[in-house]
Amino acid sequence: MRNIATCYSEHAIKVSDSYCSGPSNQAYSSSKLIPSIQNAVTCIYKVKLSTLKQVMIKLTWCNLLGQGFSIGISDYPFCTSKFSKNSRLLRKVKGLKTFESCDSRIEVFWDLSCARYDIGPEPVNGFYVMILINSELGLLLGDIEEELEVKKRIADIHVAGFSLISRSEHFSGNAVYSTKAKFCDTGTIHEILIKCLEKEKGLKNPELSVYIDKKNVIQVKRLQWNFRGNQTIFIDGLVVDMMWDVHDWLFNSSSGYAVFMLRTRNELDNRLWLEDKILEKKEEEKVAFSLLICACKNPD
Repeated sequence: MRNIATCYSEHAIKVSDSYCSGPSNQAYSSSKLIPSIQNAVTCIYKVKLSTLKQVMIKLTWCNLLGQGFSIGISDYPFCTSKFSKNSRLLRKVKGLKTFESCDSRIEVFWDLSCARYDIGPEPVNGFYVMILINSELGLLLGDIEEELEVKKRIADIHVAGFSLISRSEHFSGNAVYSTKAKFCDTGTIHEILIKCLEKEKGLKNPELSVYIDKKNVIQVKRLQWNFRGNQTIFIDGLVVDMMWDVHDWLFNSSSGYAVFMLRTRNELDNRLWLEDKILEKKEEEKVAFSLLICACKNPD
């Protein structure tokens, strides 16, 4: 029997820079539906200190917090309970927070007073969030060009290596979900549009369409029979598995949740990326990046 990854790769759709910028017979089609509202964004970063200790940072932006955010710290490998135990809620627009977590001294500096936002609760520019772990710069987000105090503070300190390994987004509203993602540090930012439609002119059965940079890369017809599934695509030379589960969105009107995930694979093997153990690989192995979208369709 052939390797399952071989079967996936033969039927996978390639999304490269040239593909995304060139013409396509599968043109992007706009929908009359208004895109859903992004309610929360959670990012998990892996930090490697000079002592070789690895720490995970979980940062959550949420509409309910106004201009604030929450931060959680965990040792590596991590689990949800560790983040919950060592989390802090920061509601002020600007400030400094110091606390102990994972046998480390954590210092958080932030300024959202001039932050600008796009479609969700996560600021896009005009802000900064800086996290020091045992006096090492563990994470720096935003822009600090005009923040002389911050630049002086980090001028002579060691900068730890950090990378984004997971991003989760929560939406509510119509079944049209629009976001952006970069699947590796050296890759480009891609526009992602997911349409899960039940009622549209000329459409007899529910369909799922996934567009990357306005190119249709996944088309699932008769969604009421294919409400769970996965498909492989190639983005920036990486193997990316996409999984969808829209069962509750279609058949459970009380909740109406749909889940979509895009996750990079380290290599073409027969191990499915949705196994929980994939985040518990050896330290020398590179942790893959995942984008999780949880969508709630409001009742009609």
